Parts: sequence; C-alpha cells; structure tokens
Amino acid sequence: MAGPSDEPNTDMGLKDWIAQYLPGGAGKPAAGSTATGPNLAVAALLVEVLRADYEVAPAERQQVMASVSALLELGPEETRALVEEAERHIDKSHDLYQFTSQINRTCSEAEKVGLLEALWRVADADLTVHKYEEHLIRRVADLLHVPHSGFIATKLRATGLTGRD
Repeated sequence: MAGPSDEPNTDMGLKDWIAQYLPGGAGKPAAGSTATGPNLAVAALLVEVLRADYEVAPAERQQVMASVSALLELGPEETRALVEEAERHIDKSHDLYQFTSQINRTCSEAEKVGLLEALWRVADADLTVHKYEEHLIRRVADLLHVPHSGFIATKLRATGLTGRD
C-alpha cells in the first residue's frame, strides 16, 4: 500500500510541477547556469560538429573553445563553462531545431554566416572534413535559411578546401 509521500500530487498544476521537478523550472536557466538562449545555441552547434565524426581531436576542441570565445566575446572561464553546459544540453537534446530556432530569432544574416564559418573551422581543425561533419553543417545551414551558395562560400573561406577534400 502506498504511503502519503508515494502518492502523486494531483492538485499540482503543470507550471508548478515544471518549477518543482525540472532543472531551471518554467523555462528559467538552472541555478549557476552561465548559458542563455543564443549563446548556448551557438556553443551547442559547435560541439555538435566536434562530435559529428565520433573522434574528438584536441585541435577540434581547441577550435571550439576559440570560436565560442571569439563569436560570443567571452573570457576563458566563461567559455569553458558555456561549452560544458552545451555538452550537457546536447546529451539530452533530440534535434538541431531547438538550437537553430534560437539563432534564427536572435541573429542577423551576417552572424549566421560567421557561425557557419566557425562550424567549418571546427570540422577542418584536424585537417579532415568528415562526411558526417559536412552533412551536419549542411543541415544547420538549411535550418538557418542560408542558401547553398552561402554554404559553399563559407566552406571555402573557412577551410580553403579548393585543392583537398
């Protein structure tokens, strides 16, 4: 027989349940979280490319840190904390849309292009752009509404892949 503490609270509304049981509750960042919407989205997409080929090269990780720092104008500690938060979010995420929609709401076309170039730099940091990395960046470009010509231009600018693949 269930005791009083084992029974679900049916008087609790959804908003109250979310606030009580989910980290950060009601859409607020969790206590101690350094991540906010667009910053977390940028870091998460960079980490997604880092992990895309299932091999995390030290040069790629360094490029993620450098890109997060440069794109978001963060110091080393803030960058490290944001990348760690992004990794935790990615582990629980199920798609890219949650990140790209945040970027679409808050970033200009130029900022989106800058992000795509940063994604390419991460993919190319180990001097090999894996087909999974390229596919992921293509999906991100589509979700950010960047045309194919922009996708190719950012690839060439960021990697200089005119003579190698």
